[in-house]
Amino acid sequence: MPKFRPKKPLRLSRHPEPGYVVGGRVWLAKDGELYMGWGRAILLERIEQYGSIAAAARSMQLGYRNAWLWVRAMNRLAPVPLVEKTTGGPGGRHSRLTEEGYKALREYKELRTRFQDFLSAEKE
Repeated sequence: MPKFRPKKPLRLSRHPEPGYVVGGRVWLAKDGELYMGWGRAILLERIEQYGSIAAAARSMQLGYRNAWLWVRAMNRLAPVPLVEKTTGGPGGRHSRLTEEGYKALREYKELRTRFQDFLSAEKE
């Protein structure tokens, strides 16, 4: 799997020329590999909502293989897995977030909110 390489940040003066817009995205990487970003956070939310990686992927118009690769990467990079698969019971296999999955999702969303607040302050 290719390593994730974030772009070098562009430095602007405190008050750029009129017409410029300050923007950005926030993600977490570990050992040069993407761990969590907005798309992966939504995937985790949808896995919890639908109880299935396949259904979560369909709801995002994302291929199952990509969704599975994202889940596998997050599980590998996290201290403990974020998503676990269960078998048996009505309907067969299901997937759900672990406690660590809920924690990672909550922390990422809080980080993203703080980042959005920072961007809003820079626009003023």
